[in-house]
Amino acid sequence: MFEAGARLKAEHGVENVFDFSLGNPILEPPKDVHAKLRKLLENPEPGMHRYMPNAGFAETREYVAGVMRDETGHPFEGEDVVMCVGAGGGLNVVFKALLEPGEEVLALAPFFVEYGAYAQNHGGSLSIAQTTSEFQPDLNSIEASLSELTKIVIINSPNNPTGAVYSQETLDKLGQLLLRKENEFGHPIYLVSDDIYRYLVFDGLTNSNAFLSYPNSILVNSHSKDLGLPGERIGYIAIHPCVIEREDLRAALVLCNRILGFVNAPAMMQKILPLLGKARVDISIYEKSRDKILSMIKGLGFEAVKPQGAFYIFPKSPDPDDVAFVKRAQEENILLVPGTGFGGPGHFRISLCCTPETIENSRPGFESLAEYYGL
Repeated sequence: MFEAGARLKAEHGVENVFDFSLGNPILEPPKDVHAKLRKLLENPEPGMHRYMPNAGFAETREYVAGVMRDETGHPFEGEDVVMCVGAGGGLNVVFKALLEPGEEVLALAPFFVEYGAYAQNHGGSLSIAQTTSEFQPDLNSIEASLSELTKIVIINSPNNPTGAVYSQETLDKLGQLLLRKENEFGHPIYLVSDDIYRYLVFDGLTNSNAFLSYPNSILVNSHSKDLGLPGERIGYIAIHPCVIEREDLRAALVLCNRILGFVNAPAMMQKILPLLGKARVDISIYEKSRDKILSMIKGLGFEAVKPQGAFYIFPKSPDPDDVAFVKRAQEENILLVPGTGFGGPGHFRISLCCTPETIENSRPGFESLAEYYGL
């Protein structure tokens, strides 16, 4: 997609290419981020740029633990948190800490394309369960897909690429299923929640929390999306206070953070994180883009489930071959991503990381596609 986009933009001009392919946040960080960074630079702490403990600064870990306590009521401690280099780094640390060769990570399709690579990085493999037509967890499919080799079930709510938000009731049922399967298989199954979009929810909803549904749960988060800081790689891993072998897991995560080279989340971002409180980007901008695009494409005959979080829409492709459809869209200078790469064939992904002008100016191209496919 990068190559196709570069070619089209060079040929037709950037303003004439309508790029809905990248999940690269367009919103600038809240002003408080720059203010706190400026204050820190003007009043540097001694040793601020030196090595730190492998799990991150103690005060930052305690801050995150406090957030977890406030959100769940569970007795999190600072030692339950490891600061990490973004969510991608955090997930690799978790997989390295937990997986033995040959064990499986179960993902729910559609899923973030790199999960399979992360599992393979650490001797594991990816198995797949299906979701419902509304992209919600299908508990029957999950149960059928669980096996004695399953070590991790990974969930992502709000979801990339669908924007689906899982309810707390759904996670409660999933937690009950996993507890039953743990007893059946005789070993722990860890629920890993990729929560990178956890604060990007629309329509007045509140996102669910795996910690409220299952004790053997691990949350991985990054502030790439909610603070508009993807380039700063500031994330964390948090483990449930009642997780099995809590002390061993704490130690394993710290060691893996070190030996994988993710040492550490950037020092200055760790220093300012506790000072930002509940600062967030204005997610209403993404919500307005969702409404604008959804209204446009559904009015033209495309089928799509309304996303309630993240910044994606995952419509059905009017061509069963979603890769062919995406190539046809490029003829209209519209850049999309085929669903096949996410384990969701027959769909395509639209990113909401775009300007209102991009949406409006893409209308003739979508109209042409709708006409071409007889919508």
